[in-house]
Amino acid sequence: MAARGARGHQVGAAAGHGDMHRLIQEFIDYLRVERGLAGNTLAAYRRDLAHFAAFLGNRGLPLAAVDRPLLTAYLHELHRRGRSAATRARRLAALRGFFRYLHEEGHLATDPTEGMASPRLERRLPRIVSVEEVGRLVGAPDPSRPEGLRDRALLELLYATGMRVSELVGLDLDDVHLEHGYARCRGKGGKERVVPVGVPALRAVREYLLHGRPRLVRNLGERALFLNRRGGRLSRQAVWKLIKAYARATGIGRAVTPHTLRHSFATHLLAGGADLRSVQELLGHADVATTQIYTHLTRRHLLETYMRAHPRARQEPARSTDR
Repeated sequence: MAARGARGHQVGAAAGHGDMHRLIQEFIDYLRVERGLAGNTLAAYRRDLAHFAAFLGNRGLPLAAVDRPLLTAYLHELHRRGRSAATRARRLAALRGFFRYLHEEGHLATDPTEGMASPRLERRLPRIVSVEEVGRLVGAPDPSRPEGLRDRALLELLYATGMRVSELVGLDLDDVHLEHGYARCRGKGGKERVVPVGVPALRAVREYLLHGRPRLVRNLGERALFLNRRGGRLSRQAVWKLIKAYARATGIGRAVTPHTLRHSFATHLLAGGADLRSVQELLGHADVATTQIYTHLTRRHLLETYMRAHPRARQEPARSTDR
C-alpha cells in the first residue's frame, strides 16, 4: 500500500500538469497485458481517450480538474455535435475504464465517472440479407481468377461461420480443417472458439487453396489463409470493399458489410430452429443477451412474411350495415 501511495503522489503531480497522454498509454498497456484485449479494441480505447484529452487541452484543464459536471458537459458537447447515443455511450465506457483504473492504482483520489448513467441507446435491429441474396453474393466472384476463388471462399466462410471480419482475416492455413469440417478462430480478447463449416464453404476454400492461393503467394513461409495481390495477409478494409462491390454488382439495393453476413448467419439459424444458446456459442458472444436481438429480428421477419403472404392478413373487416 505504501508503494501505491508513493506512486499515486508522483503520478498525481504529473497529472496536475496535464500529462494525460502518458497515463493513457499506461492504461492501454494494462489493457493489453493484463486484460488481453485485441488490437482493434485497444485502438478504439486510444481514439476515445485521445478525444477527451483534446477536449481538456482546448480548455486548458488538467486531469485533476475532471469531475461529474465536466464529464456531463463533455457528453453534451458530443450530443450538440451530432454524435449518436451509441458513440456517446462508447466514449463514456472508455472514460469509466480509464478513471476506474487511475483510481484503483492510486493515481487519483476519486473516480469522477462513478455512478454516471450511460446515454439511452436506441435498440436498432441489425440489417440482414435474405438466403436468396446470400446465394447471389457468393456466386458473384469470377472463379477463373485467383482473386475470385479467394473472394468466393471468404464470402462462403463468413456466412457459414458467422465470423467477425477480424477473425476471418486473422485465419492461418492450419485454422481451417477441411477433412473434419470446422474452423478455429480467435475472437475478442484473444478467446478461441471452434465453429463448424458447411459443405459449400469447405468446397470453396478447397478450390481456393488448390487453384487460387498458389497464384497469389509470394513467400512460401506466409501462413495467412487469405492473401492480397502482393501475397500478404488480406486486410479488414479490403474485405469491406470487396463485399460492397459484389453487393452493388448483384443488385442488392442497400449497404452490405461483413457484419451483415454475421447478422444474417445468426438470424437464419434461429429462423431454421436453432436454439439461442447454440447461436451464442457459434457467434462467440460472452452474454446471451447480446444474441437475443436476433430473436426480435426473426419475429419481425416472420410477421412481415405473414402480412405479405397470407390472403386475409391485410383484408379490412366488413362494416356492419345495422342502423
